[in-house]
Amino acid sequence: MADEEYGKGVPKVINPQMGPMESTVESIRYRAQLIARNQKLDSGVSATGISGFVAGFAFAVVMAVILPMFIWGMI
Repeated sequence: MADEEYGKGVPKVINPQMGPMESTVESIRYRAQLIARNQKLDSGVSATGISGFVAGFAFAVVMAVILPMFIWGMI
């Protein structure tokens, strides 16, 4: 009896409820972008860490030692 009703009539298209799925996808996309940005920042900092430390140390020495010696006339 079920075979008799199968394949008869006009098929109806049902709209899927995609709201929760889309919000979940957007949340995942946003988190993936945050992780990618954080890793790029970490890579940049680690790549320039030593040269930045050397430049900062040299600047600190100039400002704390050499510049006061010129001002006070010790050199």
